[in-house]
Amino acid sequence: MAKIVCVLYDDPVTGYPKSYARDDIPKITKYPDGQTTPTPHAIDFIPGQLLGSVSGELGLRKYLESNGHTLVVTSDKDGANSKLDQELPDAEIVISQPFWPAYMTAERIAKAPKLKMIVTAGIGSDHTDLQAAMDRGITVAEVTYCNSNSVAEHVVMMILSQVRNYIPSYNWVIKGGWNIADCVSRSYDLEGMHIGTVAAGRIGLRVLRLLKPYDVHLHYMDRHKLPDAVEKELNLTHHTTVESLTKACDVVTLNCPLHPETEHMINDTSLKNFKRGAYLINTARGKLCDRDAIVRALESGQLAGYAGDVWFPQPPPQDHPWRTMPHHGMTPHISGTSLSAQTRYAAGTREILECYFENKPIRDEYLIVQGGKLAGVGAHSYSAGNATGGSEEAAKFKKV
Repeated sequence: MAKIVCVLYDDPVTGYPKSYARDDIPKITKYPDGQTTPTPHAIDFIPGQLLGSVSGELGLRKYLESNGHTLVVTSDKDGANSKLDQELPDAEIVISQPFWPAYMTAERIAKAPKLKMIVTAGIGSDHTDLQAAMDRGITVAEVTYCNSNSVAEHVVMMILSQVRNYIPSYNWVIKGGWNIADCVSRSYDLEGMHIGTVAAGRIGLRVLRLLKPYDVHLHYMDRHKLPDAVEKELNLTHHTTVESLTKACDVVTLNCPLHPETEHMINDTSLKNFKRGAYLINTARGKLCDRDAIVRALESGQLAGYAGDVWFPQPPPQDHPWRTMPHHGMTPHISGTSLSAQTRYAAGTREILECYFENKPIRDEYLIVQGGKLAGVGAHSYSAGNATGGSEEAAKFKKV
């Protein structure tokens, strides 16, 4: 029988919900490309429940314990004596979410001689040292597409909130003011702007489709060119370099995975190629950007605004400069963990576990590493190597 260690974020400060704002959520069975949503044999939760926090347990306890397995659920993931580290020596599977990632470094993998599989309940496995996993023959899997549309909606919300100066305007209301001139002095229309996505995979393409009705000019940079029919449908301009895209765009949104080739791709040098006063939106991974270069660009006016919900490390230390830099619209990493998305990634996690325990193939679209090499979607989206360096800084986070 296996021990499964599941790392989830803390429950709400007011306690685990006894009721919810809505009685149900829409039932989604397929994604835009035809891929089906997760298909486990069963689920032990009500769709729309809070599953990503400790008490939610991703709805896994009944299934795992009824089959004789041991499930350990914790939010304590950082520091040498964390609960995660204590449980690693006899853990067979580690599960975590990108929003509260269990950074599976080479050192942690070395502490876990029985480890066979690392699962991301969500999308993005950069918090695992993929090279170390390959070297050890550990399978790495994630629930591809489960929250792609959720993130895309968040991107559009953040673009509009930045361009229309929504957050400062809302704050004037909270403060009791009616400061219209203060509000509109940084407010513009999105109509007619040039908007570009770095990567046009599931999230990036969805962002482009959602933005088309705004009568904007759409651009994308991706090493995999979209079909001609899609380019024509959306009137897209394709770029082969980030520099070309950023020189043309008023708004740039990052929708690519983090791996050694993309780490700190936005830095002091690359920011010089942006239009002065451009907006940068990042719901992909915080480490795509040089932290301090973003601050400098906002302070100098090279960027008019920066919004996103991804940081590095996660959670970020209390003194992380993105908390206090000017003209930002940062949130905790929430874009992909709406209650709707949780329903899908909890079900997908169970599907992966069912395949593992029943010795059945895991879907190719869920595989990142298998058999000592990049596999499935991982071979398409990632490169070998390690992007977890510096993750120990997460131990500096202290609960407010």
